[in-house]
Amino acid sequence: MVQDWHLYIIQTASGSYYTGITTDPERRLHEHRSGKKGAKSLRGEAHLQMVFTMKAQNRSEASVLEARVKKLSHQEKAALVAGSKTILARIAP
Repeated sequence: MVQDWHLYIIQTASGSYYTGITTDPERRLHEHRSGKKGAKSLRGEAHLQMVFTMKAQNRSEASVLEARVKKLSHQEKAALVAGSKTILARIAP
């Protein structure tokens, strides 16, 4: 069975962004919130919210998207989350 891969962005209560990839965004958000399997940088952060997801063709493409988003500035990530087609075009494979 082929699994869909997704790029996701989580926003913390303080407004910072965390970017990752997964086959199940909702499960991954739950893992981050639980603190057990989530990213160390998000542990102890309250009110994590999934603010962006994007389907990728495969894990390789998801990884490329993740690397591109991680290079964006905070303002550019905010624009992506807000739906900027310009930023989306910049990260698209």
